[in-house]
Amino acid sequence: MKWTLAETATADVVALAAALKIRPATAKVLCARGLSEPAAARRFLNPSPADLHDPFLLKDMRAATARLARALEQQEHILLYGDYDVDGTSALVVLKKTLDLAGGITTCHVPHRIRDGYGMKNDAVEDAAALGVKLIVSVDTGIRANQVVQHAAGLGIDVIVTDHHLPEADLPPAVAVLNPNRPDCAYPEKNLCGAGVALKLADALLATLGWEQPRRERLVDSLLKLVAIATVADVVPLIGENRVIVKRGLDGLRSVANPGLRALLDVAGIENGSAPSARQVAFQIAPRINAAGRMASASDIVDLFTTNDAARARSLAAQLDELNQDRRETEDGIRQAILEQCLAHPVTDDDAALVFAGEGWHRGVVGIVASRVVERFHRPAFVLGLDNGVAHGSGRSIRVFHLLDALESMPELFSKFGGHRQAAGVTMEAARVEEFRERFRAYAATRLTAADFEPEIEIDAEIGFDEITGDAVAELLNLAPFGFGNPLPTFVLRGTEVAAPPDIKSDKHLFLRLKSGSRQLRAKAWNLAERANEFAPGTRLDIVFQFEDDAYSAARGYAPWQAIVKDVRRSV
Repeated sequence: MKWTLAETATADVVALAAALKIRPATAKVLCARGLSEPAAARRFLNPSPADLHDPFLLKDMRAATARLARALEQQEHILLYGDYDVDGTSALVVLKKTLDLAGGITTCHVPHRIRDGYGMKNDAVEDAAALGVKLIVSVDTGIRANQVVQHAAGLGIDVIVTDHHLPEADLPPAVAVLNPNRPDCAYPEKNLCGAGVALKLADALLATLGWEQPRRERLVDSLLKLVAIATVADVVPLIGENRVIVKRGLDGLRSVANPGLRALLDVAGIENGSAPSARQVAFQIAPRINAAGRMASASDIVDLFTTNDAARARSLAAQLDELNQDRRETEDGIRQAILEQCLAHPVTDDDAALVFAGEGWHRGVVGIVASRVVERFHRPAFVLGLDNGVAHGSGRSIRVFHLLDALESMPELFSKFGGHRQAAGVTMEAARVEEFRERFRAYAATRLTAADFEPEIEIDAEIGFDEITGDAVAELLNLAPFGFGNPLPTFVLRGTEVAAPPDIKSDKHLFLRLKSGSRQLRAKAWNLAERANEFAPGTRLDIVFQFEDDAYSAARGYAPWQAIVKDVRRSV
């Protein structure tokens, strides 16, 4: 890996540590992440509900709440049009619960990933018109559905669009378009997920309806639990307002009254009374929610979170657990097929971007596989499933490459496409896949160099052995929630000595003992067994590592954290 050490001024670190009464290691991390000013660092360390922005700062919010208030007053039938991922289903549930409490008449529509694909569709709008729907509220979708919104208007249906994806030049002709990323919107937090936008609409609506502040705050606190899960799952930056949402929402998950959410946490292995970390959300909770949309029907998620029947909730959660196992097995099959393609045609530096395609590859998991391909080769990649002459698939990217810009340079290839900088989806004729592969590869070649293909690890600061104490690590871990935009603090420890031969676990992982003088540090190195010979006793190494919570270690009587080695070099 390429090591990049953040540059920080010693004077800033000393001043921040003194002002906030924190340890130098914590101050180094905060300064490395642009939080050297004490007031900003204090807000980061102690996020408060007071840091949530006024929902009426969103452009068109007053128009949206006025139209919803009229629908409630006149008892109009409202259709909530969602999406099939964690963000879309969570956003839908947030608005459904709010409108139900306000006395609304609501129906939910969640597209089927395989049958319907992404986005709003005319046939769903026509079905809504037949049911007497007068208002549609889209959640986590609709920002590019100009024609569908126009079609709805022709059927006498108003539309409120709530979304966070990047808009086209022309916005949909809706009653209101709530999207912090529309060019004329001054809302301070541009990185809300779809459920975050839905939460803002819910809060603003209740204010419009005259709910008193304490009552609004109680409902928002309840909804934050689900919005926090969606925010982590949608991989938006966990800074600013999103940090407030996630930190407060995850803490609220210690106590869960909703039968469906409780059942989901149970099958995900989150004990009652315990607040999950963002990592646990990303790897244990969100995949089970997503499994419904990937492998079956995401409408089950709405049922799960809206049922009051505990037995029904447990049954639905168990089904999600089984679907998630099916998803893993399906994903493994596609990854193996891609590996075989790579063995036949090895990836080189001439391949600035990658496109893999296979007959019958499940459309529900190609996005996950694309992420794994990017992790392995560190370059933009699409994974496509071929079915009856049509290719459907998803792409993921590296930080320096804008995926949607690439697709917009060749729109004639696709019958449908959309997304944002780091993730996108496409539909095209299978016969055009090879052309797409070549044009995507050529486009990337003009914007990327061989250096961009080298995995990079960003290091917050150097740390000394004497700085590693239980209290210091606890303070560092208080910088959570960790995730995109706020990764785990990463340090380099120079000249540390290997104290003993490494223990190899499962033929993949290493358990290490490091020392400096009389002090020792236990560390884990995932998937580094092939480098075991670099850890001979007495060898002096520079080690890049992170601290992680480790409940398993604590249960065995060790420290409640572990040092996780990310990369090593011989000391010079």
